[in-house]
Amino acid sequence: MTAHALQVTLCPTGFEAPLSEVEQAIQASTRKFAQIVMEPLAARLDKLSAAEVIEPDSPYWQLFSEFKKLGLTLGELLQLPAGERGRLMPIIFEELGAGDGGLAVSLGASLLPWLMIYATGKTALLSRYPEGSAIGCWGITEPDHGSDTLDFGRMCAQPGSEYGRSNCVVRPQGDGFVVDGQKAAWVSNGTVAQLCVLFAAYDDGSGEHKQCVVLVPLDVEGVKRGKPLEKMGQRALPQGELFFDGVQIPADHLLAGPGAEYEQAIYAILTEANALMGSIWVGAARRAYEHAHGYAHERKQGGVPIIRHQNVRSRLFHMMRRVEAARALNHRVHLFNATAPVPALQGSIASKITSTQTAFEVASDAIQMFGGNGVTREYPVEKLMRDARSSMIEDGCNEMLAIKGGTLLIDRERL
Repeated sequence: MTAHALQVTLCPTGFEAPLSEVEQAIQASTRKFAQIVMEPLAARLDKLSAAEVIEPDSPYWQLFSEFKKLGLTLGELLQLPAGERGRLMPIIFEELGAGDGGLAVSLGASLLPWLMIYATGKTALLSRYPEGSAIGCWGITEPDHGSDTLDFGRMCAQPGSEYGRSNCVVRPQGDGFVVDGQKAAWVSNGTVAQLCVLFAAYDDGSGEHKQCVVLVPLDVEGVKRGKPLEKMGQRALPQGELFFDGVQIPADHLLAGPGAEYEQAIYAILTEANALMGSIWVGAARRAYEHAHGYAHERKQGGVPIIRHQNVRSRLFHMMRRVEAARALNHRVHLFNATAPVPALQGSIASKITSTQTAFEVASDAIQMFGGNGVTREYPVEKLMRDARSSMIEDGCNEMLAIKGGTLLIDRERL
């Protein structure tokens, strides 16, 4: 038997265990959508200004209409047996991330109001807000706090310190609530969404620091939006401020009240969002590797394709193993969280940090392999590195998340 006969050619997702027929079909349809719709769309949007991305005639809006054709609704996914859902979610979102990280985040953020509706059991709201009827967003980050807003339980706070007043406050008023204040410019889909799942302070007049989660339609009186944010990376993802001036919402729009309800709600959304971020940026890392692998077979230096050079093969191997390690962790975390009595936030955090760091490092290595071509906008790896750099900050900067994840490792009974 020759050496060539012993060589295994890997599929895009490498050492993945065999998939069921359903998983293969969903993976194939999502990959086709990512390649045909997302990747070329993102390349076009990357060249536009942030304001042009969300113009009525922008190609950005095609993203949602084309995604609907896949038939992948959150409600149907949540009805699957836990094990099946735990396997499918990372498969779907890796393919979306391979299409484009920024657009994948936009699709993921759009689902979050419905994720919280299902998670909190407030499904009566589905009659008013059917899933897929609007673009959603998650309003949590604030101008004065940033990642502090994710730090329920003050795991990252310095002893004796105070985070200060919240920028956005919900107050009981009459038969419902009124919302005042601001969310920061980093609200993904903030400039385009019609429905917001809002995490905010709760002022019941007691003077105590409390928080809540409410559902806010963004087409009501008192809601204003800031200018879309100009960014280095993920330029296809619209982000911008949300302002609330006496916005009135009905009582049933309270998804989680102060105390235990709020802590359960933010734990649930962080656990899901961080795990999905892990999947998305595994996909982006894979795409950077694929570009480098293809280029190494085409580009000639020293009279031969550069794949013939030992250092290039060594670099490609290390890129591949990092992608595989990030994917393995992400799949393991998704399956654990779907099937465990209580999901592990520290697992989701570990996957988010690992995948985003991997995406940035692999994209950087891909640029090095492309040489001078890699830093030009004519080749895709330059954009992949810009996008990946932003991922290490969004949904909680990696440094803060690591402190939070580490705090969750403490065994209180041993202290």
